Amino acid sequence: MKRWLRTGRLHRLHREAFVLGHPRIPRRGYLLAAVLACSEGAVLSHRSAAELWGLTRQRRGPIDVNAPAGRQYRPGRFQIRLHRCKLQPEEAITRDGIPATTVARTLFDFAEVASYEELKGAAEEADRLKLLRLRELEMVCERGYGRRALRPVRRLLTELGAPAEGRSPLEIRFAEFLRTHKIPAPVQNVHVLDHEVDALWPAAKLVVELDSWEHHGHRGAFERDRARDPKLLLAGYRTIRVTHRRLDREASQLAAEIRQLLAI
Repeated sequence: MKRWLRTGRLHRLHREAFVLGHPRIPRRGYLLAAVLACSEGAVLSHRSAAELWGLTRQRRGPIDVNAPAGRQYRPGRFQIRLHRCKLQPEEAITRDGIPATTVARTLFDFAEVASYEELKGAAEEADRLKLLRLRELEMVCERGYGRRALRPVRRLLTELGAPAEGRSPLEIRFAEFLRTHKIPAPVQNVHVLDHEVDALWPAAKLVVELDSWEHHGHRGAFERDRARDPKLLLAGYRTIRVTHRRLDREASQLAAEIRQLLAI
């Protein structure tokens, strides 16, 4: 190993974290290296776990790792912010080969390092990606006695409401919106042109997609969604994108748009 390091075939990122060949690696390589640099049982957490799950944009700065008591990491090519938060076994998972906190636990930890608007945006993006499980988040809260995250996360749970089985908070809110504005119920979660859409009025060829919070889009999902819209349009389907923000601030305008498109 020393010879490979000396000849440049092996590049040290951190203790027990090396890259073979070229020293340039993708962002996720650095995230994995940060976990490997810490003690056994370490997982990606807080902002960095939110980034891994696609709930927030990538940010410069230290990589967050939650690790049990044990040896500390040695300084490397990037900074690690070490957390000593107790995790239950069910709160850790492997995501794309990287040990990380679950979505529910990630949101809970994220609440302690982010503003409430950032937390809400991350939760709404998790909802759009169909990763949000409010009951799991409630269970994390039940185990988080004394944590600063309790107040903002409980506020978030109250605002999103408890979802019906198998339905996301945004789906519940959209259904309530339709009932309030006396708009006929669409067919939900159906396939159009080999793509699953969130809601469809078949006769009007009107599609509604329940979309992410506008400032916290996940780039890959964002690009895929926008590439799909022209295909639907060419086939005669019109698409409206609905966000939590639109339901909060533009409900009347949104209802008027849907009514006009449905010709009712």
